[in-house]
Amino acid sequence: DGDALIEAAKAVRARAHAPYSHYHVGSAVLDEKGGIHSGCNVENAAYPEGICAETSAIAAMVAAGGTRIVAIAAVGGRQDLEACTPCGGCRQRILEFADANTCIILLDEKGQPRRYTMDELLPASFRLP
Repeated sequence: DGDALIEAAKAVRARAHAPYSHYHVGSAVLDEKGGIHSGCNVENAAYPEGICAETSAIAAMVAAGGTRIVAIAAVGGRQDLEACTPCGGCRQRILEFADANTCIILLDEKGQPRRYTMDELLPASFRLP
C-alpha cells in the first residue's frame, strides 16, 4: 500500500545522518513477499562515500532475502518535506530490482503522493541482457 510506504519513509527519514547537506531522506521498499524495508541517507565527510536512502532501503531488502521491488517510496527535505526524486544512481539501482509494474511513489510540490513507472523516471535505461 502506498500510504504505508510513505509513512515508513517518513519515519526512517527522522534517523537520516545528513550533517553536511542537512537534506534528510527516507525510503521504503515493498518486496515481492510483502515485506517493507526502509532506509535513510547517511552522509560522510569523505564525500561521495555516503549512501542514499533508496540505496539503503534496497540493501535492507536484499539482506532480508527480497529480490524484486514491487513499490518504493522516497521522501525528503531540509526541514519540512519537499518534492524529492531519486538521483540518477538510485534510479539505476531501483531498475536493477524493478519490472514494468514497479511503482515509484514520491511526493509532489504540494506534499501529495504521485506514482511513477520506472520508464517515466529512467527512460531508455541501461539494462544488461
